[in-house]
Amino acid sequence: MKLNSIKLPRLNGAAEMQTVRLKLPERVVIAMSQHGGVPCVPTVSVGDTVKTGQLIGDSDAVISAPIHSSVTGKIVGVTKVLNVFGKLHEALVIETSPEQVLSEEVIPPFIDSREDFIEAVKRSGSVGLGGAGFPTHVKFSYDPGTVKIDTLVVNGAECEPYITSDYRTFMEEGEKVAQGIRMIMKYLDIPRAVIGIEHDKPLAIKRMTEITSSDSNIDVITLPSRYPQGAEKVLIHNTLGRTIMEGELPSSVGCVVLNCSTAAFISDYLITGMPLISRRLTVDGNAVNKPMNVTVPIGTRACDIMAAADLRTQPDRALFGGPMMGISFYDTEMPITKTTNALLLFSETVRDGDTPCIRCGRCVRACSMGLMPTELEHAFDKKDTERLKKLNVNLCMNCGACSYVCPAKRNLSEKNQLAKLLLRDSVSVKERVLYER
Repeated sequence: MKLNSIKLPRLNGAAEMQTVRLKLPERVVIAMSQHGGVPCVPTVSVGDTVKTGQLIGDSDAVISAPIHSSVTGKIVGVTKVLNVFGKLHEALVIETSPEQVLSEEVIPPFIDSREDFIEAVKRSGSVGLGGAGFPTHVKFSYDPGTVKIDTLVVNGAECEPYITSDYRTFMEEGEKVAQGIRMIMKYLDIPRAVIGIEHDKPLAIKRMTEITSSDSNIDVITLPSRYPQGAEKVLIHNTLGRTIMEGELPSSVGCVVLNCSTAAFISDYLITGMPLISRRLTVDGNAVNKPMNVTVPIGTRACDIMAAADLRTQPDRALFGGPMMGISFYDTEMPITKTTNALLLFSETVRDGDTPCIRCGRCVRACSMGLMPTELEHAFDKKDTERLKKLNVNLCMNCGACSYVCPAKRNLSEKNQLAKLLLRDSVSVKERVLYER
């Protein structure tokens, strides 16, 4: 079965730009929510001096990931920042010291078992670096007695325009990617791994094929350059031919999915003990004269990155992430988080109003999950939760393909996300009523 997909313009001017490390900002703003799940609680207070790599936020919740200081400095305040879901969360403001000192906590972990490995990944603060931000240790914490995983699927598709941070990871840290894969396979006892890379990245395909040539159980698979190739369900289908049904996880079809940059980080952490405190991201867009890839401390504000960028004009729109699934923000004081893989800056953006649906069916043909976005929109407008269930709204990946192809410029993808929230709230209300009875 072939999944629906769309062709997007290949706008990746930063692809062959070597990653540069920007100078330390004067301050960083480190959010306590940088992952899917429960936000962390600060373990330090205003006035404290913290060192690079020191734990500054943690949680006892199963689905969470610790937060570490990306710089040495003094905590000068606590503020609120918006996360990718539009919710305000606590953040620590750290004034950077001229002298950077590595925390005594930064030591390579001792690993002698599967449990040691999973605990090390948890303490590293690792999350999915492809954008979703799900805590990595949770993916690894399945029960091998009941869940049989036969394949590690490494996501190197990077199918959105402009973003080249994963591509640069392959080109600059390909050995780390491969070593991370080997370590995961070893400690989790996964017999096989596949690395999926789109065919418009021939140098990355060649490099990873050469690096893994001696690994008979690691295959590099060339994928069509189509969107949304990097979506978890699509990636598994196109690399292994397996289908994940609604409500199922990759583990239900014998897979664990990991971003290539996450694999590289795990390798680095197990060797150095340095937690996740920095991020490679792409700076691009039509307001940028010279696209680039940069590495910055987590918590660096957008304005500091923009100050280092070669801008041809003042942008009127800024995004964290790609043009399809990225988050538009209005305040350039917003900090980057672990999941930020791009800062896109645009000028002269056109803001067309929507017009009535013309029933062309393009959105249906574009949806890789086989949904009917126009029907979902009607059901949401009527607040018909039963209809939304029947239409399988929870299968929507928020890829934005339906909105992209719509000639009427309707906000179909946005409505789908609001519909999922509506359905979630309605279910929780019913559950509370039943519980009270």
